Amino acid sequence: MSITVNGLDELKKLAGSDLGASEWIEVTQERIDTFADATGDHQWIHVDPERAEHGPFGAPIAHGYLTLSLFIPLFTELLDVQGVTTKVNYGLNKVRFPSPVKVGSRIRLVGRLAEVEEVPGGVQITVDGTIEIEGGAKPAAVLQSLSRFYA
Repeated sequence: MSITVNGLDELKKLAGSDLGASEWIEVTQERIDTFADATGDHQWIHVDPERAEHGPFGAPIAHGYLTLSLFIPLFTELLDVQGVTTKVNYGLNKVRFPSPVKVGSRIRLVGRLAEVEEVPGGVQITVDGTIEIEGGAKPAAVLQSLSRFYA
């Protein structure tokens, strides 16, 4: 379910709105291994299924930053901003990882457009995001993301 807006004025009108939830995606061992290769973080708890089975979580877990990196593709399912020239990830205000994502788990993003403020040449949005784990008691990540859109 995607909300589509055309231009900055329509985006401004969405301030304070719930954006809904993305589709569920599975976090596979292949995705975890690819992330480990890309970042050089090959800690056994992520990439050694046999050893991780006997570790603190009973299975390999995704890197926290892998979970965080999935915010962008999940977010694009929630909000499509058209009629702008540039879209920039501006940063994060807050990030927490309350629960690990075990291999084979499915996650999704639930988002709220908390704030839209003007910046030179465009707007900056603040999104409150929760990355949920299907069937999980706690979310995988809770974050506040900043993005800029330029006319």
